[in-house]
Amino acid sequence: MLHQRGWRRAFTLAEMIDKWAWLVVTVENGYDDMVDEYTNDLYSRNWLHEAWVLLPGHAIVTWTPQIKEFDNSFRASTVFDDGQVLAQFHQISSFDPDDMWWWRRYPRLLVGDLGRDLRSAGAADHAPRP
Repeated sequence: MLHQRGWRRAFTLAEMIDKWAWLVVTVENGYDDMVDEYTNDLYSRNWLHEAWVLLPGHAIVTWTPQIKEFDNSFRASTVFDDGQVLAQFHQISSFDPDDMWWWRRYPRLLVGDLGRDLRSAGAADHAPRP
């Protein structure tokens, strides 16, 4: 159904959970690719958000704890700025600020191309949380 709604291909739930998990770990360790790649990778969480209402109950029960764990790790490794930094590179105004909160945060650890771009947009370096 999501492919029919405009996603470039039909992904599986496991693929997108793995992609979100990869992004979370990469942000924790220092995401150094370009800002366009970063915003593209954030869409893995959008996909999960859109898919959740379409999933059968047993899938939601099975995967919710893992998604919450990744979400909490992402929050801990990012800084809330209400989307001020990312909005300079990507249109986020149509994303609900409560439901799509990951667009309103940027990595604490600013490295490589992403770090340079985000700093140029006003992001500040923050020490990673233990």
